[in-house]
Amino acid sequence: MNDMFQTLQYYFTFPFVRYALIVGVLVSLSASLLGVVLVLKRLSFLGDGLSHVAFGAMAIATVMGLSNNLALVLPITTVFSIMLMHRHRKQLQGDALIAMLSVSALAIGYILFNRFPPKGGNVSGDVCTTLFGSTSILTLSRQEVSISIILSAVVVLVFILFYNIIFNITFDEEFAASQGINTKMYNTFMAVVIAAVISLAMNLVGSLLISALLVFPAVSAMRVFSSFKKVVVASAILSVICSFSGIIFSILFGTPVGATIVAADLIGFLIMSVIGAFYKTK
Repeated sequence: MNDMFQTLQYYFTFPFVRYALIVGVLVSLSASLLGVVLVLKRLSFLGDGLSHVAFGAMAIATVMGLSNNLALVLPITTVFSIMLMHRHRKQLQGDALIAMLSVSALAIGYILFNRFPPKGGNVSGDVCTTLFGSTSILTLSRQEVSISIILSAVVVLVFILFYNIIFNITFDEEFAASQGINTKMYNTFMAVVIAAVISLAMNLVGSLLISALLVFPAVSAMRVFSSFKKVVVASAILSVICSFSGIIFSILFGTPVGATIVAADLIGFLIMSVIGAFYKTK
C-alpha cells in the first residue's frame, strides 16, 4: 500500500499527470450531466455519432498539419451537433441519420489517415490513439486544461440556474414551447456544449469510447433513482468517482487510460444495478 502511495506521489510531480486528472474528472462530470438529458430525450447515440465526426475532423486536421487540432475539430463537430439536434425528427429517423453520419465520418477519417499518413508513417498507431485515446491525454496543454475548467463550470451553472427549463424541455419539448420557452435556442446551446465536451473527451478516452462517458453514469443512476434531480446528482458523483479511480488505476498498473475509465464506468453500472435490484428510490 505504501508503495502505491509513493508511486502516485512520484507521478503527480509531473504536470501532464495532474493535467490528465483535472481534465479527466471535469470532462467526465460535464459529460454525465449532458448524458442525462440525451438519455431521457432518447438521443444516446448522438455522442457516438458526433465522436466519429470528431474523428474525421481530427484526420483532416492531421492532414493539414495543424498544431492545434481543437481549432478545427470543435467547429466541425459543433456544426454537425446543431444539425442533429434540430433535425433528428425530420426527414430521416434520428438513429438512422446518426448511423449514416457515424460510419461515413469513420470511413473518411481512416481514408485520410491511410492516404496522407502523419510524420513517421505510423498510421495504425495514430488511428489507435485517436480512436481509443491511449496516449493523447498525456500530452494535454494548459489551454485544454483551462478550456475544460471553463466548460465544466458553464455546464454546472446552466444546470443549477436553468434546472426547471431543462427539466421541462427534456420531458416535454412541445409543452415547454407552449409555455414560451425558446426550445430552439436551448437545443442550439446544448448542441454547442455537447460538441465542446466531445472534442475535449477525444483526448481522454478517444472517439470510440466517448459515448460511455455520456451514457454510463446516467443509466447507472437511473438503476437506483427515479427523480430527475437525484439522477442528475448521482450521475455527476458516479462519473467523477469512476473517472478519478480509472485514471489512478491506469497510473498504477500501466493500463490504457480511456479504456480503464470506461471499465470503471462499467463496474459502477453493475454495482448500481445490484443496488437497484434491492433498493430503488422515487
